[in-house]
Amino acid sequence: HGAGGWPAQQMNLSHWNRLADENGFIVVYPSGTGVPKIWHVDRSAGLTRDVRFISELIDTVRAAYNIDPTRIYANGLSIGGGMAFVLSCTLSDRVAAVGMVAAAQSLPSSWCTDKRPVPMVAFHGAADPIVPYNGGPQGDPFNPVRVMFPAVRDWVASWARRNQCGADPAASGVAPGVARIAYTHCAEDASVVLYTVQEGGHSWPGGKPLPEWWVGPTSNSIDATSQMWAFFRDHRLRGK
Repeated sequence: HGAGGWPAQQMNLSHWNRLADENGFIVVYPSGTGVPKIWHVDRSAGLTRDVRFISELIDTVRAAYNIDPTRIYANGLSIGGGMAFVLSCTLSDRVAAVGMVAAAQSLPSSWCTDKRPVPMVAFHGAADPIVPYNGGPQGDPFNPVRVMFPAVRDWVASWARRNQCGADPAASGVAPGVARIAYTHCAEDASVVLYTVQEGGHSWPGGKPLPEWWVGPTSNSIDATSQMWAFFRDHRLRGK
C-alpha cells in the first residue's frame, strides 16, 4: 500500500483477489507501520525492520501453506512499490520478481545485498502529480518531506543496467495511450519492462480510482494487475 494507505485499501484498488481465485495463487497484503502507515525505504532502522518483517512473513506463509518458494513476488503502489524495490535489493534470493506502480524508488548500490538480478515490471502515469514522470520533487501536499525522484525512464534504464540487459529497449504500443518498453537479453533472463500511461496519475491503472484532486486521473486503458501477473508467471527463482 501507499503512504497513509492500508491493506484492505490496496486489496480493493488492485483487484488481486480476483486473479488469485482464477489462477490458484495466494495474495498477502501486509501493513506498514507508523501514523500514517508507511514503508521505510531509506537506509534506516525502519528499513531493516521492514525487510525482516517481510522475510518472516514469507516464512509464516510457507509454514502454513504449500506455496512454491520459487514463485514469490512483491508488488505495490507508490511507497509500497518502493518497498518492492527494496526487497529486490535485499531479498533477491527469496523474491522472484517485483512490480511497481507509481514508484521510482532507488537506493545506492552499496546498500544492496543482491544475490541475483531481479526482473521488474513498472507502470507509471505521465500525469502523476506526486512522483513526476520526468523527475523532480515529490508533490504530495500531505507529505512535508520533499524527496527528489529521478525521471522514470532514467530510473528504469538504471535498473536495466543493473540487470545487465541489452542497451536498447524494444518499444511498442499496447493500448490507446499506453506505451511499453522492454529491456531483454538480461543476465539470468531478468527482463525490465515499463508501461507509460499517458492519461494516468498517481494511481493503479485499471484499478479502483483514488481522489482525482489528490492523485490525478486513473486510466482504464490497461489493467496493471493482469499485466503484472502475466510478467510474474514468466519468472521464477532458479536453483531452488
